[in-house]
Amino acid sequence: MTTTLETSHDTHQTHEPAWLAERRVAGLEQFKNLAMPTARDEAWRFASVGKLCIDDFNPVEPPAAATLDALAERSGLVTERAGRMVYVDDAPADFECISAELAAQGVIYLPISEAIDQHPELMERYFLQESTELGSKKFFGLHAATTKAGAILYVPKGVEIEAPFVNYYWTSGARAAVFPHTLIIAEDNSKVSVVDLFFSETDQNKALNIAVSNIHAGANAHVFRKVVQDWNEQTVSFQLDTTIAERGAQVQNIAVNIGAARARFESQTRIEGPGADVKMFSLTVAEEHQEFDQRTYQTHNAPNAVSDLLYKNALLDNARTIFSGLIKVAEGAQQTDAYQTNRNLLLDPTAEANALPGLEILANDVRCSHGATTGNVDEDELFYMMQRGIPRRVAMQLMVFGFFEEVIEKIDSDELAENLRQLIHHKFDSKLK
Repeated sequence: MTTTLETSHDTHQTHEPAWLAERRVAGLEQFKNLAMPTARDEAWRFASVGKLCIDDFNPVEPPAAATLDALAERSGLVTERAGRMVYVDDAPADFECISAELAAQGVIYLPISEAIDQHPELMERYFLQESTELGSKKFFGLHAATTKAGAILYVPKGVEIEAPFVNYYWTSGARAAVFPHTLIIAEDNSKVSVVDLFFSETDQNKALNIAVSNIHAGANAHVFRKVVQDWNEQTVSFQLDTTIAERGAQVQNIAVNIGAARARFESQTRIEGPGADVKMFSLTVAEEHQEFDQRTYQTHNAPNAVSDLLYKNALLDNARTIFSGLIKVAEGAQQTDAYQTNRNLLLDPTAEANALPGLEILANDVRCSHGATTGNVDEDELFYMMQRGIPRRVAMQLMVFGFFEEVIEKIDSDELAENLRQLIHHKFDSKLK
């Protein structure tokens, strides 16, 4: 059956280079030919695939100038930055260029369309080259065929940038489909930080998001990426991320998941050089009937490297989370240190957390561990706080913040960390009303 999204695929790429046109055609064929996931697919185990429908969403016309300006004005969670892009329904709303000093050092920070025109060789090498192996290849195909909004960041060898680059992706139109893309290329001995933020204009505008992020960290590069997803609860979201770490690279990823009706987060990490160290953190607040589906894959293809994953979920009401993670150590990747931990805090007896951590180890000199814990709130602690006049839900909120602080404190910006606390507060406050 032909879906609405297939027939609505436009040809805005008619002036794009041949290599990109080929990738877009291949992506669209991939989307058309691969079946929708079913409950029998291992990669979708425990997910409510029967409720997954994307046919009612379409790319929409660019919003009015007033909407673009208003949402650009609201894009202020990070004030100290090296550059900023704001998109609304995949239309550009604002672009703050990098400084002349950074440009003189060879730093590139551009929207996708400009990067394709100005740096075709760089884009041909990296853009849309990393798909997903975690179950959403069909949706990656649609992203590859359609994406036109996003940020391309290239940091040359030896260049270190302290202030972050900040990308905002908003939805506004009714039943909008958006396909944001963030590509980070950090050459050897470079240092950079990126923040991606996903928001809805209102509580009611339904939307579909299929976002992709790729990190290429060269030898001894330092990359720190934070992604904050606070869509409204009318949104269906896919976030498909890939990290490649070369020799001695230091990469940190922090994901904060608050919004969406259904959100699937796929994170693939490939360690290709010895001495690399990749850390992955996530915190999720799920309420009502929200479902957060988290799939991760840590692949060690080189010896003497480290990967460490910690995902924390707090669940209220009838919310559901799924965590499925695999650590794979290749035959030659001796002296690997790899860890994977999923912790779930159930704030209501009707909430449901599913965990499927796993190991596949082909080397014999490694330290690898995985684990998952699921527990209810401590009733004694709740009783203690309630005896002092703190309402039960407020007491639970305080416990969640204590549970999450281990991740929040790793954020290298006091301003962003505090704004994240406020976003979580807002979610609880709306629940308490």
